Amino acid sequence: MSLRFSELCIDATDVHSLGHWWAEALGWPSEVTEDGDVQLTPPDGGPVWLFLPVPEGKSVKNRLHLDFTPDDQQAEVARLVGLGARHVDIGQGEQSWVVLADPEGNEFCVLAGH
Repeated sequence: MSLRFSELCIDATDVHSLGHWWAEALGWPSEVTEDGDVQLTPPDGGPVWLFLPVPEGKSVKNRLHLDFTPDDQQAEVARLVGLGARHVDIGQGEQSWVVLADPEGNEFCVLAGH
């Protein structure tokens, strides 16, 4: 038996808005599925991101989060904040990474570049 990681499902109160935001942030194409969900497809053939509607907003820190490694951390953080991300403090203290949240409050990290 084997498993293949095929989808990352993300709950959202507004799937179209959040899906569009992440498509812009990642530079990935998006499409609306037959069910009205929003799907982002990475160009490298990795797992698709599927935004699913939920009635409730996010209320606690994520138990799972995404880490991104840019070429230029400072420039990427500025770009993402310009798109609508915000800095968040989850108790990380002074670190080499920057913790941001998307427009619905989902935390993610922008790591220092290589």
